Amino acid sequence: MKNTSENKALGPLAGIKVVEFAGIGPGPFCGMLLADMGAEVTLLERAGGTFASQLFGGGRKAVANRGKRSICLDLKHPDAKALVFQLIKEADVLIEGFRPGVMERLGFGPEDCLRENPRLIYGRMTGWGQTGPLAPRSGHDANYAAIAGVLDTGRRHDGAPWAPPTLVGDMGGGGLMLAWGIACALIEAQRSGQGQVIDAAMCEGAAVLAHGLFNLDALGEWHGHCAIDSSAPFYDVYQCADGLWISVCPLEPQFYVTFIERLGLTNDSEFAGKQYDTTRWYNHEGAVDGHLQS
Repeated sequence: MKNTSENKALGPLAGIKVVEFAGIGPGPFCGMLLADMGAEVTLLERAGGTFASQLFGGGRKAVANRGKRSICLDLKHPDAKALVFQLIKEADVLIEGFRPGVMERLGFGPEDCLRENPRLIYGRMTGWGQTGPLAPRSGHDANYAAIAGVLDTGRRHDGAPWAPPTLVGDMGGGGLMLAWGIACALIEAQRSGQGQVIDAAMCEGAAVLAHGLFNLDALGEWHGHCAIDSSAPFYDVYQCADGLWISVCPLEPQFYVTFIERLGLTNDSEFAGKQYDTTRWYNHEGAVDGHLQS
């Protein structure tokens, strides 16, 4: 997304102050989106970092930390609490991605923070939500996408479900949904003067992202004869002679006509006029396991 405001140097969120409790994945991504739009994001980092932050390139190496300033401190230290609350009192937004109950135990739960700053937008990110049997459990992107039913939509030729790395649960269903909720809450706070808690769960966000696929499934237009689930030979990925891969997606009839013209197949009865004849797809006539056959 490009900033098209009159003052492009500042961005539409210029003047908005954000306090972000360091984490990995969706929380930092959400903070990055806000910083990219001009918000002043202060990152509260833990001394020494964590295994996860090192594994996924935390600190200065993290792209998601661009445009942010950081403070390294021990949240359990008595002197740190006063500093954090001073930042929260001056902030418009707080972002945290701990498991349910952690912020409350640290003394920075929603009630504590909103008492100090009633206009605060308190953004929370979890995998499974704040309550329920899975709430206290850890998880990762594929887990959230799986329970949301999204992984099953990614089967190729009736094979095993596959997991697009960190995109469905973490970034799309998590960080992007949280940023959207925060943006809406900021508008409400300008009108009412009141803050609120934005509680985003990655499993729920993943399900929202897949609404169109679920709609097709409910209509009986999914696995086995759906044009966008890799059943159709004209919507898939194929390996080329040089070992690299090419995506083929002439979904609309007018594009398909151009496609077969470029391939010199306009007069071939196997292709011309039979794009959506699902009886001829045969799990890809002329292709085996995604490889082009001569």
